[in-house]
Amino acid sequence: MRSKPLLTSSDAHTVMTACKTAAIATGWKVSIAIVDDGGYPLLLERMDGAGLLTPEVALRKARTAALSRAPTKNLEDRLRDRPAFLSLGEYLPLQGGLPIKIGDDCLGGVGVSGVQSHEDEQIAAAGISALQV
Repeated sequence: MRSKPLLTSSDAHTVMTACKTAAIATGWKVSIAIVDDGGYPLLLERMDGAGLLTPEVALRKARTAALSRAPTKNLEDRLRDRPAFLSLGEYLPLQGGLPIKIGDDCLGGVGVSGVQSHEDEQIAAAGISALQV
Protein backbone atom coordinates (compact mmCIF):
# COMPACT_ATOMS: atom_id res chain seq x y z
CA MET A 1 0.00 0.00 0.00
CA ARG A 2 1.41 3.42 -0.85
CA SER A 3 1.42 6.51 1.33
CA LYS A 4 -0.11 9.75 0.13
CA PRO A 5 0.61 13.32 1.25
CA LEU A 6 -2.18 15.10 3.10
CA LEU A 7 -3.16 18.76 3.38
CA THR A 8 -3.13 19.61 7.09
CA SER A 9 -5.00 22.33 8.93
CA SER A 10 -1.69 24.16 9.33
CA ASP A 11 -1.11 23.92 5.56
CA ALA A 12 -4.57 25.33 4.89
CA HIS A 13 -3.89 28.25 7.20
CA THR A 14 -0.57 28.91 5.44
CA VAL A 15 -2.35 29.00 2.08
CA MET A 16 -5.12 31.25 3.44
CA THR A 17 -2.63 33.71 4.93
CA ALA A 18 -0.69 33.95 1.67
CA CYS A 19 -3.88 34.40 -0.36
CA LYS A 20 -5.10 37.16 1.93
CA THR A 21 -1.71 38.87 1.85
CA ALA A 22 -1.77 38.87 -1.97
CA ALA A 23 -5.34 40.20 -2.05
CA ILE A 24 -4.61 42.96 0.46
CA ALA A 25 -1.45 43.99 -1.41
CA THR A 26 -3.53 44.62 -4.53
CA GLY A 27 -6.56 46.05 -2.73
CA TRP A 28 -8.80 43.24 -3.95
CA LYS A 29 -11.80 42.22 -1.84
CA VAL A 30 -12.34 38.51 -2.32
CA SER A 31 -13.53 35.30 -0.77
CA ILE A 32 -11.07 32.43 -0.46
CA ALA A 33 -11.89 28.74 -0.03
CA ILE A 34 -9.55 25.86 0.67
CA VAL A 35 -10.75 22.26 0.38
CA ASP A 36 -9.21 18.83 0.87
CA ASP A 37 -8.73 16.26 -1.90
CA GLY A 38 -12.37 15.17 -1.60
CA GLY A 39 -13.62 18.73 -2.05
CA TYR A 40 -14.61 19.16 1.60
CA PRO A 41 -14.08 22.65 3.06
CA LEU A 42 -11.13 23.24 5.36
CA LEU A 43 -11.25 27.05 5.39
CA LEU A 44 -13.51 29.69 3.90
CA GLU A 45 -13.19 33.42 4.39
CA ARG A 46 -15.07 36.35 2.93
CA MET A 47 -12.87 39.41 3.26
CA ASP A 48 -14.45 42.71 4.27
CA GLY A 49 -16.16 44.24 1.27
CA ALA A 50 -16.29 41.05 -0.83
CA GLY A 51 -19.57 40.40 -2.61
CA LEU A 52 -22.30 38.29 -1.09
CA LEU A 53 -22.06 35.51 -3.70
CA THR A 54 -18.28 35.26 -3.61
CA PRO A 55 -17.99 32.68 -0.79
CA GLU A 56 -20.16 30.17 -2.67
CA VAL A 57 -18.33 30.78 -5.95
CA ALA A 58 -14.92 30.45 -4.26
CA LEU A 59 -15.98 27.19 -2.61
CA ARG A 60 -17.27 25.73 -5.87
CA LYS A 61 -14.07 26.76 -7.70
CA ALA A 62 -11.93 25.12 -4.99
CA ARG A 63 -14.05 21.96 -5.06
CA THR A 64 -13.90 21.82 -8.87
CA ALA A 65 -10.10 22.19 -8.87
CA ALA A 66 -9.67 19.47 -6.23
CA LEU A 67 -12.04 16.95 -7.78
CA SER A 68 -10.92 17.49 -11.36
CA ARG A 69 -7.26 17.65 -10.29
CA ALA A 70 -6.83 20.57 -12.71
CA PRO A 71 -7.15 24.36 -12.84
CA THR A 72 -10.76 25.44 -13.33
CA LYS A 73 -9.59 27.41 -16.36
CA ASN A 74 -9.09 24.06 -18.11
CA LEU A 75 -12.81 23.26 -17.82
CA GLU A 76 -13.75 26.79 -18.83
CA ASP A 77 -11.66 26.42 -22.00
CA ARG A 78 -13.14 23.00 -22.79
CA LEU A 79 -16.69 24.41 -22.70
CA ARG A 80 -16.13 26.07 -26.04
CA ASP A 81 -15.83 22.67 -27.71
CA ARG A 82 -17.95 20.61 -25.33
CA PRO A 83 -20.80 22.58 -23.73
CA ALA A 84 -22.01 19.31 -22.17
CA PHE A 85 -19.52 20.00 -19.37
CA LEU A 86 -22.13 22.38 -17.97
CA SER A 87 -24.14 19.33 -16.94
CA LEU A 88 -21.48 18.21 -14.45
CA GLY A 89 -23.52 19.52 -11.53
CA GLU A 90 -21.35 20.92 -8.78
CA TYR A 91 -18.41 21.65 -11.06
CA LEU A 92 -17.88 25.35 -11.75
CA PRO A 93 -15.91 25.89 -14.94
CA LEU A 94 -14.70 29.43 -14.18
CA GLN A 95 -11.06 30.44 -13.85
CA GLY A 96 -9.95 31.09 -10.28
CA GLY A 97 -9.59 27.59 -8.82
CA LEU A 98 -6.31 25.69 -8.62
CA PRO A 99 -5.48 22.21 -7.35
CA ILE A 100 -2.84 21.80 -4.66
CA LYS A 101 -0.56 19.07 -5.96
CA ILE A 102 2.64 17.29 -5.05
CA GLY A 103 3.74 15.35 -8.11
CA ASP A 104 0.73 13.34 -9.25
CA ASP A 105 -1.01 13.57 -5.87
CA CYS A 106 -3.76 16.16 -5.41
CA LEU A 107 -4.01 17.34 -1.81
CA GLY A 108 -6.93 19.73 -2.31
CA GLY A 109 -7.86 22.95 -4.01
CA VAL A 110 -7.98 26.71 -3.60
CA GLY A 111 -10.77 28.85 -5.03
CA VAL A 112 -10.96 32.63 -5.09
CA SER A 113 -13.82 34.88 -6.16
CA GLY A 114 -14.35 38.63 -6.17
CA VAL A 115 -12.24 40.15 -8.92
CA GLN A 116 -11.55 39.27 -12.56
CA SER A 117 -11.12 35.52 -13.01
CA HIS A 118 -7.43 35.73 -13.95
CA GLU A 119 -6.87 37.85 -10.83
CA ASP A 120 -8.72 35.29 -8.70
CA GLU A 121 -6.32 32.66 -10.04
CA GLN A 122 -3.34 34.91 -9.29
CA ILE A 123 -4.39 35.05 -5.62
CA ALA A 124 -4.91 31.26 -5.49
CA ALA A 125 -1.44 30.71 -6.99
CA ALA A 126 0.12 32.99 -4.37
CA GLY A 127 -1.44 30.86 -1.66
CA ILE A 128 -0.23 27.59 -3.12
CA SER A 129 3.30 28.93 -3.64
CA ALA A 130 3.52 29.59 0.11
CA LEU A 131 3.42 25.82 0.70
CA GLN A 132 6.59 25.29 -1.31
CA VAL A 133 5.34 21.93 -2.55
